Amino acid sequence: MLVLDSPHSGFAMPADFNAALPHADLRDGEDQYIDELYMPATGLGIPLLAAQFPRTYLDVNRHAADIDLDLLDEPWPHEHQPSGKASLGKALLWRTLDDGRPIYTRRLSAQEVRARIERCHRPYHQTLQRLMEAAHARFGRVVHLNCHSMNAVSGLMGEGGAGKPRADFVLGDRDGSTCSAEVTHFVFEHLKGLGYDVKINDPFKGVELVRAYSNPARERHSLQVEINKRVYMNQATGLKLPHFVVLQQQLMGLLQAMQRHFGAVRG
Repeated sequence: MLVLDSPHSGFAMPADFNAALPHADLRDGEDQYIDELYMPATGLGIPLLAAQFPRTYLDVNRHAADIDLDLLDEPWPHEHQPSGKASLGKALLWRTLDDGRPIYTRRLSAQEVRARIERCHRPYHQTLQRLMEAAHARFGRVVHLNCHSMNAVSGLMGEGGAGKPRADFVLGDRDGSTCSAEVTHFVFEHLKGLGYDVKINDPFKGVELVRAYSNPARERHSLQVEINKRVYMNQATGLKLPHFVVLQQQLMGLLQAMQRHFGAVRG
């Protein structure tokens, strides 16, 4: 019934990245340790899809046509569906880091962008869709948790404006359009009951991965879950805090509670 994905936990730098910044800096957009936090879910029979390539190389949480035209050295000859993320430098291919530094000292060709889509974006989306379809076919319902982390305070190019402190958790259901209120509020109340500060759709509502395959009226629910990095890691050193293990156990408790509560629509 549950399907998890971690689209931003990868850090294997592709050989054709050719960015102007050091690899360590290119991990700025990484949801560090998120795949590891949720990994025990696989022992509960819950699939977890995790990207291996970095978000700064290609962000699978964008529509394939969300192209930042300012990044190209030629006109884009394919479909173009801008989301507005290009204004933050964070469309399908990132142009800047969260602090505003440019990732490239060059412009990219349309062919280069297209190759990244075919190699990274398309397989990821196809795999997630297949996992969700399989869960729905088996149980009559699928609840997809799109797993992320966020910086404790927003950066220069951050969502909601620079210098804004963030809650411990932010749940995003695109204003109720991708997930039933019952699912969203079950997760909200569970996390609040653990003592965390939790917000809904503030400042993150969810982007392409919760939008693309959700249909709550047909028991296809997608919810974005953002965890503040300060809860489980030291952002200055990049090291896990002792609370990491506690949080991991709490997340498994949440998943088991969801399995019990929502169960199967059909056997």
